[in-house]
Amino acid sequence: MNEQLDRIELKLAELTGKVDDVYKSSERMRLYAKWTAIITVALIVIPLLIIPLVLPTFFAAEGIGTSGGTGGSDTLSQLGL
Repeated sequence: MNEQLDRIELKLAELTGKVDDVYKSSERMRLYAKWTAIITVALIVIPLLIIPLVLPTFFAAEGIGTSGGTGGSDTLSQLGL
């Protein structure tokens, strides 16, 4: 009976170590996923939100689109196309 308890305790210790390893691994994956999301937002979402705010200012500074509404060909010539 005592031998069985020793085997159960060894098995329990082994399983506890495996559970701890899985926990550490899952925490690492959680951190990887968090930083992937942060970098994705920083490199894709924020620029997509800023572009509509900056483009009108850029176009106004370059004088593009302020030809009095004579058509798109004037704007294309201003762009050099």
